Amino acid sequence: MAELSDPKISEAYQDVRSDKTDTNWLLIDYESDRSDTLKLTQTGTGGLAELREILDDSKASYAYARVQYSNDKESIREKFVLIVWIGSQCKVMRKAKISVHAADVKAVLRVYSIEVAAREKDDMNEDPIVLRLRKAGGASYDGV
Repeated sequence: MAELSDPKISEAYQDVRSDKTDTNWLLIDYESDRSDTLKLTQTGTGGLAELREILDDSKASYAYARVQYSNDKESIREKFVLIVWIGSQCKVMRKAKISVHAADVKAVLRVYSIEVAAREKDDMNEDPIVLRLRKAGGASYDGV
């Protein structure tokens, strides 16, 4: 079981969800290679592009992001995405625990439209994620 008691995680989660701040993502990492304790590593305002540059190929991390997109000329939508990052050089034992720990993370980062399983930085490209959000979002009048 992953330890997520750091109050900074909940504070950052509320910050990302708030319309009153520019913060649009948070990143959670393990305290060390052998620890199951998760801590808030960073938050940011630069969207998925900024977040993807920070992800480390040697780590497993969890991220939560607010993604803004327009469905048509008249509307702008904001949806939330949970990202489970497993870097290409992540240790085998860490990878083995991800599915169990991801359930613990989901209990804290509860509200999201889609989950993105990212193994490469290209999995974090915004266009395919927005397409998935549109499909998950219900009514679409532009054929998506």
